[in-house]
Amino acid sequence: MATTNHIMTKWLGNMAFESNNPSGHNFKIDIAKEDGGDSSGFRPKALMLSSLAGCSGLDVASLMKKMKLEVEEFTIETIANLTDEHPKFYDKVVIEYHFHGKNLEEKKLQRAVDLSIEKYCGVMEMFRQFAELDIKTIFHYN
Repeated sequence: MATTNHIMTKWLGNMAFESNNPSGHNFKIDIAKEDGGDSSGFRPKALMLSSLAGCSGLDVASLMKKMKLEVEEFTIETIANLTDEHPKFYDKVVIEYHFHGKNLEEKKLQRAVDLSIEKYCGVMEMFRQFAELDIKTIFHYN
């Protein structure tokens, strides 16, 4: 049987919503004050970028652990271009994987990134359906 996610999102009044998650944690979604909201929660489109980075980051972190790689800091930056016309969507997304450390094994870290991008990350595959992806891996030595 196929796996499904069932999410309930409830209106809290004005422009705010609360959404649940299979993890048992809830979060609030809202829009900016200048758009009529109270700016009390996460923006929906930006959450998509967090989902993309989080999904791929989990893959890479898991592979770093398996390969016993020494990384002091690991960040993922997603810079997305929103179309001008409604419905506005991300048509281009730059994803930068930043690794910081003294003994970075570049080939292995790049392999971890590549495996996430090409094989494991389902959110990445979803983004591929509507956006051009530009992936960069950047190594910072302390």
